[in-house]
Amino acid sequence: MFQPDLLSGKRILVTGGGTGLGKSMGKRFVELGAELLICGRRENVLAETAAELGKISNRAVRTHSIDIRDPDGVERMMDWAFADGAIDILVNNAAGNFIAKTETLSHRAVDSVLGIVLHGTTYCTLAAGRRWIEAKHKGVILSILATYAWTGSPFVVPSAMAKAGVLALMQSLAVEWGGKGIRTVSIAPGPFPTKGAWDRLVPPAMADRWEKAGPMKRVGEHIELANLAAYLVSDMADYINGDCITIDGGRWLQGASMFHHLSALTEEQWAAMRPKKS
Repeated sequence: MFQPDLLSGKRILVTGGGTGLGKSMGKRFVELGAELLICGRRENVLAETAAELGKISNRAVRTHSIDIRDPDGVERMMDWAFADGAIDILVNNAAGNFIAKTETLSHRAVDSVLGIVLHGTTYCTLAAGRRWIEAKHKGVILSILATYAWTGSPFVVPSAMAKAGVLALMQSLAVEWGGKGIRTVSIAPGPFPTKGAWDRLVPPAMADRWEKAGPMKRVGEHIELANLAAYLVSDMADYINGDCITIDGGRWLQGASMFHHLSALTEEQWAAMRPKKS
C-alpha cells in the first residue's frame, strides 16, 4: 500500500536506531527511499546495523555514538547530522526501562530512566527544532511512547512519568511549533517483542500470559509499527499534528495499566528478575 518512493529525499535521524524497534523503523524508512542516520551508545551495534541496512538501498547509513543524556553531546550530534544539510525527520526512539517495586527504587534508578526518556528526548527535540526554526526548514518529530503515558502503570513508574512528560512535550510543541512548519506525532505501542526489553520486562513465569493478554491474543509484529511510523512521518500525514496513535490491538482498553499483572509475582519471582551481578 506504500509508494516505493514515499520517503525519497527525506533525511531521518533515529535515536536508539541500532536495535529493536529503532532498527525495524530504520529498515522500513530506507526501503521507502529515505536517507538514514542512526545513533546509540554502542558503536559496534550501530556499525552492524548500518552495514545491514545500507545493503537495502545501496546508500550508506550514517552512525553516531552518543549517550543522549548528555546535552552537550546531543548538540554535537545535531551539528554532525545537519552538517551536510538539514535532517527532515527526528525519531525519538531511545529508551530505558525495567520492572521493579516502586518502594525499592533508588534515586539513581529513577534518574537513569528519566535521563534517557524524558531529558534525552527533550534535548534531541530542542536541538533539532532550534535548527529548523532558524533555517525556516520544515520538520517532523516522531516520539515512541507507551499507553501508560496516560493510564499510568505500577512497577514501571519512572518510565510512566517520563513517557507522560514526552507526550506533554509533543502536544505542547504541536501548537507552539506547528505554525513554523514543524509537526509532532507519537506512537504508543503495545507489546512488540525485542530482545533487550523482553528480557527486562517480561517475567518468564508470565510470558505466555503476557503475549496473549490483549483482545487479539497476540503480540505486535515489527513491520506493523514500522509501517505506521513511515506513514506518520511522510507528507501523506501532513495534517496530523500533536496526536498519539495507539497500536496495541486494543490491549490498553482491556486492562488500563500495562503492568498491573505483576502484582501476582511472588517474592521469589521478583528475585529471579533482578539483574545478576557479574
